[in-house]
Amino acid sequence: MAVFNRRQLLKSATGAAAVMAAARLQFPAGAFAQAAGPEVKGTKLGYIALTDSSPLIIAKEKGLFAKYGLPDMVIDKQASWGATRDNIELGEAGGGITGAHILTPMPYLIATGKITKTKIPMAMLARLNTNGQAISVSKAYADLKVTSDARALGDAFRKAKAAGKDIKCAMTFPGGTHDLWIRYWLAANGIDPEKDVSTITVPPPQMVANMKVNTMEAFCVGEPWPSQLVHQDIGYTALTTGELWKDHPEKSLAVRADWAEKNPKATKAMLMAVLEAQQWCDKLENKEEMCKIVGGRDWFKVPVADILDRQTGTINYGNGRTTKVGLDSPLVMKFWRDYASYPFQSHDLWFLTEDIRWGYLPADTDTKALIKQVNREDLWREAAKAIGVKDADIPASTSRGKETFFDGKVFDPADPAGYLKSLAITRV
Repeated sequence: MAVFNRRQLLKSATGAAAVMAAARLQFPAGAFAQAAGPEVKGTKLGYIALTDSSPLIIAKEKGLFAKYGLPDMVIDKQASWGATRDNIELGEAGGGITGAHILTPMPYLIATGKITKTKIPMAMLARLNTNGQAISVSKAYADLKVTSDARALGDAFRKAKAAGKDIKCAMTFPGGTHDLWIRYWLAANGIDPEKDVSTITVPPPQMVANMKVNTMEAFCVGEPWPSQLVHQDIGYTALTTGELWKDHPEKSLAVRADWAEKNPKATKAMLMAVLEAQQWCDKLENKEEMCKIVGGRDWFKVPVADILDRQTGTINYGNGRTTKVGLDSPLVMKFWRDYASYPFQSHDLWFLTEDIRWGYLPADTDTKALIKQVNREDLWREAAKAIGVKDADIPASTSRGKETFFDGKVFDPADPAGYLKSLAITRV
C-alpha cells in the first residue's frame, strides 16, 4: 500500500485545481461545469499517432476536459485502426474505449456490423480536421516526378507487374479515408486498385519503416509520416490530399451511442472541450507549442520538425518541389477554420458512396437513414453555441453542396448514383 506524507497529499489535492485554474485563465470563453455537471468525470478515448488527433491531446494537456467537468478523461494510444475498432467493440466496461479519433467511415462500418462481430450504434460528434494527408511514392520512382498525374507511374507498375513483381500500395484500414484517397487517385489515373496493384493495410506509424525496406511502392497516410519520409530521404510526396479534393473532410470524433445516450451532459462537455481545443490548434501562434506537445514522448515520440513545417504551411515534397502557402490553403491541415470541425452530412454521404463503389457496403445501403442514425451534427451545434461560437461560424446547412475533385469529377449530394455512374473504374 502506498504511503503519502502531508506534503504529497496537499500536492495531489491541489494538482487538479491548478489544472482547472490554468484552463480558466487561458480559455475564459464558455461556461464552466458546476456541481450539477456531467454524469461522469471522464471516459477513455483512443487516438492514433497522427497530427489530426491533436485536438484530443490538447484538450487533455491544456485542462479543457477538466474545465468542463471531465478531469478523468484518458486519451489512450492505439496501435492501429484495427485495434481502435476492437477496443470500441469492447467498450470501456470491457476494458476497451468509449470512442476515438477515428477514420470518418469507420463509425458507419461499425454501426452496420461490417467490421465488427455485431452492429454497434455509433454517434459521430465532430469532424476533427480537413486536409493534411498525403500520398507518397518510393524514391525508386523519383525520375517519374509523380504528382496528381500518375499515368507514368501506372505504366511503370504494369511493366513491373508483367515482369513478376507484386506492386503494393499501402493504406491504413480497408474502407477508411486513406484507402479511399489512394483508390481514387489510382483509379483516376487508369490504375485499377484491385487488379493492377495489391492494396495492403499498414498502421500509420509503420509506413515509413515499411517503405524503407522496400515492401511497398506507394502509401497514403496522415501527417507526420509523409513529412518524416521526406526528411529521411526514403520517398517523396506525390500530392497532398487537399490537391485531390480541396478542403476535404478527414478524421472524426465518434463514441458509442449507448454511452452518449446514457451520459448526455458528459457528451456535451467532451464536445465543448474538443471544439475549444480545435480553435486553439488552428491559431498560428499556437502551432509550435502544439507540435512540441504532440511530438513529445508521452504522445507521438517524433521530432517536432516532422510535424511543424507542414502545420505552418511549408510543404517540402522531397523531389525538388517546395511550396509555402498560407494557413487558409487546402494543402494545410485545418482544425477549425472554414467549418473544418462541423460534420457535414453531405461529406459522410460521399464516404458511404465510395465504400459502396469498392464493395465495402452493399449497393442497396439506405445511406440517408444510416447518416441520420450516426451523424450527430445536432449535438455539435449545441456544443458550439454553448462555448459562444458565432452564428456566422456555424453552417446553415448540413450539406456543403457539390464537391469537385482534381480529375474534374463532381459529387452532387443530391445524386450519388449519378456520381457512381460517372466513374470508369468501380466494383458496382
